[in-house]
Formats: sequence, structure tokens, C-alpha cells
Amino acid sequence: MKKNSSPFVIQNKAKCLSLAFFSLFLTLSLASCGIRKSVRHIPDVKQYSLEVPKINTINDSTFTYKQNYLTKNKQQLWELYMKGNPLQLGYNNGALTQNLMQKQEEIFFSKVEGFVPSKFKQKLLRGFLKWYNRKMYLNVREDYQAELYGLSQYSSDKYNFIAPKYLRSLYLHGAHDIGHAMQDLAMVGCTSLAVWNDNTEDGDLLIGRNFDFYVGDEFAKNKLVEFIEPDRGIPYMSVSWPGMIGVVSGMNKEGITVTINAGKSKIPLTAKTPISLVTREILQYAKNIDEAIAIAEKRKVFVSESILVGSANDKNAVIIEVSPKNFGVYKVQNSSRVFCTNHFQSEAYKDDKKNKKHILESHSEYRYEKLQELLEENKKLNPEKMAAILRDRSGLKGEKIGYGNEKAINQLLAHHAVIFSPEKKLVWVSSNPYQLGEFVCYDLNKIFSDQRLKAGELATSQLNIAKDPFADSEEFENYEQYKIMSSEVNEAIDNVKGMAFTDDFIPYYQSLNPDFWLVYYQAGKYYFSRKEYQKAEAEFKKALTKEITTVPDKKAVEKYLKKTQKHLD
Repeated sequence: MKKNSSPFVIQNKAKCLSLAFFSLFLTLSLASCGIRKSVRHIPDVKQYSLEVPKINTINDSTFTYKQNYLTKNKQQLWELYMKGNPLQLGYNNGALTQNLMQKQEEIFFSKVEGFVPSKFKQKLLRGFLKWYNRKMYLNVREDYQAELYGLSQYSSDKYNFIAPKYLRSLYLHGAHDIGHAMQDLAMVGCTSLAVWNDNTEDGDLLIGRNFDFYVGDEFAKNKLVEFIEPDRGIPYMSVSWPGMIGVVSGMNKEGITVTINAGKSKIPLTAKTPISLVTREILQYAKNIDEAIAIAEKRKVFVSESILVGSANDKNAVIIEVSPKNFGVYKVQNSSRVFCTNHFQSEAYKDDKKNKKHILESHSEYRYEKLQELLEENKKLNPEKMAAILRDRSGLKGEKIGYGNEKAINQLLAHHAVIFSPEKKLVWVSSNPYQLGEFVCYDLNKIFSDQRLKAGELATSQLNIAKDPFADSEEFENYEQYKIMSSEVNEAIDNVKGMAFTDDFIPYYQSLNPDFWLVYYQAGKYYFSRKEYQKAEAEFKKALTKEITTVPDKKAVEKYLKKTQKHLD
């Protein structure tokens, strides 16, 4: 997935997003053709047996229903184990996670409301969603629709004005893809890598990934580690959030892993198969790379995406590169490592103009080069060394580029990080904050057997990877304070007539993250909005001395500097 902007750049760009959508709504005039049938569609669930779950509450963080359960571990990760047919899985999921799912829904829709505060525009947005998603149900497997239907029965009534519960659940699985398509306006981003043979300590395949889908700290608080035994297919684990049946990071019992990274997309004109449901299908039904490729190739997607697939049975990893009008597979030659950032690498995309431009203008190539640099420094990786790579906050050659910079492997906004050892069937999942907390280890051989919970917990804790000391440092405290103050600076820029900051506010704010270009750019915009052009000029010049994330970002700083200098002439 595309590596994402700072949370504070997101706030500004989100406003552009709402305006872009608003223009699109007017252009489309919300044509009703084809909408009515999709809005009324309900999946056929009569073919599945169902027992409505009766939840047994053990305490405030442990809930059970027969063999299914939800519990929170000491690292504050929620762990969910379920089994059953598609409809039963949905009901079990909804009944066990209802409070968490409704909270997640509230966080997500409150974010949307913040982006689009106008009631009139919200009404247009609801109409647009119905029009835009009108073909989604035609591109989603019937068993996944049945599962979503069961899950949706436990959604909140509060948002029925947006869409009925089932449709809302379906739409939310496409929201992740829309975030990818809107990547120039921020929302998502990731880095992943796979190494094997002479690149690992024991020669086994090892995969690491950062998932930087950012919808705010609250959204990332309740991480959910799921262990699913479907009545058909292969048992698998997945890391995401309550209300999600798709897979963004996961591994099955056969040792197939999937992680997704956004590519450069046009804004699609209609939703088709959400990418997380394609990867879910791969985990549930593929035992090797060829089977994974076959599944991906037959699905119609509506965004560009790289799917890094690792395979214990092949002892190899490839990148499946999908888009609405193209398909490619990147296999490394004479090498035992593969890197995945946010540009395509396969032969199928070698002449793709959007991809070429993305490589030149974005931070994807920079992170790719940083991975190469880190692999030169760490010759034989093990899970602990992989965690250190995923947590790396520096630029090329160790340069300080500021915390939250999109050019870093670790941008301090990851929803989660995961490490897979497919041949051993081990997986490590990061705990808060970001990927800095303890990585909790799970053994799928034990979990998907009668040994599950014999030790009283799902995790194989003796193999956990320790918390990053940076999480307890003064620098990290400063970064968290910077985030709060950055929001205040953005508000002040937008509200010119609002209260002015004291003289020491901006210097203190910049001292919290002094190597990050954005603190100087924001300060420049603040002074510019108050017509303090000499101060603004100095700040824009400082910003240009720092490692700016993208070519468009650098051009934006230069444009403001020129505007400022015109006022000074």
C-alpha cells in the first residue's frame, strides 16, 4: 500500500477529498439507473444452518459461545477464535465483537462527518455511495455476502440513515480500496519484504510488513487478531479491526501469507471486488503460489494493488500486481529476497505511465532503497532483526528525516506490523503504540489443533519480541505532543480570524520534531495567513532544507515561498 502522509497532512488533504467528491457527485447527478436493485439486494442465506449465539460473559474482556471466543491479552490485543459455516461465522463474529464493532463504526463515520460537515453534502455522499457501490454485490462471493449479512445483524441502528446494515457492512469493505484510490489525498500506505535462503539466519522464509492505513489513533486502538476455521477451505489467521471479514495481513495453516500494498490508481468509477476479499479468498483456498495467482487473476478489482504472497510449500514469495485493466506477477530472478513498497515491478507494468510517474514523484522508491540499505547492514535476518527493520525511523544513510516522515519505513502511524515465518507456521503481531509495542507470537500449528488454549492463552509468549525502548523515550513523548499541536496549527491556518499563538508556541512546536519538514511548512503557512511575510519566508526556506516527502509536496512549499516573496517585493 502506498505509504501515507502524516496524520496532519491528512487533515488538510481530506478537505480536498470532500471537495473532489462533491464535484464528482454533481457531475454524476446521482443517476438512479441500476441503484434500486443493488440497494434492495439481500444475500440468500437459507442454505446455511444457523444457531443464534448466546454469549457467555466471563469478564469485561472475555466472551464465549460454544467453541468460539473473544478475549483481550495483556498486550491489549483482542483475540478472536471462530468456526462454522459462512452465516454462522458472521453471527458468531457479530455477537462476540458487537461492542467493538459498533465503536469502530462510530469512529469511522465520525471521521467522515469531520471531512464532510455539511448536512447537504452528507446527503449527496449517501446518494453517491449507493450509486458508486451498485455493482459491488455482483463481484463478491455469495458465501462472503452471507457472512457479512450475519455480521451486520449486530451493527448499530445509529447509521441506518446512511444505508441498511448489510449494505453498510459491504460498503465498509470497499472503503479501504477507496482510501488507496485517493492516495494522493492520503489515507493509506505500507512497506513489506520477504527473505529466504542465505538472507535468513536459518534459511527459512521470513516476511515482514507495516500496515499504515491511518484513520486516527482511536481507530487503531482495538486491533483484532482473528483465527478462523471455516467449514470449507483452510483455517487462517488475520490482523485487522472489528467488523472486517476481509484480510489485509494474514497467514493460513498451509503457510500461505498475504499482505497488501497500494499501487498508483485512477479514481475508479464503480466499486467491484474489494481487495481484502480477494486476499481472504487466497488464504481460505490457496496452498501454493500458483493457486494464489489463479484466484487473484479471476477477480475484478477496482484499484491498483500489490499482493505480496509468501508460500511455505514453495519456499518462495512473489508479488501479484492487480489493477482494473492489467495483471502481472513479479518473481525475483537469482535472488532470495523481494521488496514491496508502492510501485509495480512486473513486466506487465513496465510501460505504465502512472506507475513511472509514481516512482519519480512519490516516496515509494526512497523506501525501496532504504530496504536495500537495511538488508546490506543486516545480512541474515531473524524475527527480532525483522522487527528492527519494520521499526526503523531513519532516512537513507541514517539521515534524520523527522518523525512521521513518509520516507521512513516506520512512519509512527501504523495500524499494525506483522512478521510471518510460514514454514514454522509462526506469526508475530505488534501491539500499541504503532509497531513499537511488544510483538506477540502465535503458533498456528497449536491454535488449529486440540492444543489450543491448553496453556490458558493463544499466544506462544516465550517467543514474543520485546517492546521498542523508543516507546518509553522523551523523543516519543515529544512526537505525541507534536501530533496534538500540529492539529492546532492546522486549525489556526484555516481559521485566520481565530486566536493567535503566543511568540513561543511555534518555536516550541518545532522543537518537538525538529528534523521534519512539515513543522516549518506549517509554520510558514501560519505566518502567511497572518500576513507576517518575513517570518513566513524564513520558515519556507527552512522547510526546503529538510527531506521533503514527495515532489508535489516540495512544489507546494516552493509555490508558497514564491507567493510570500511577491508580497515582500
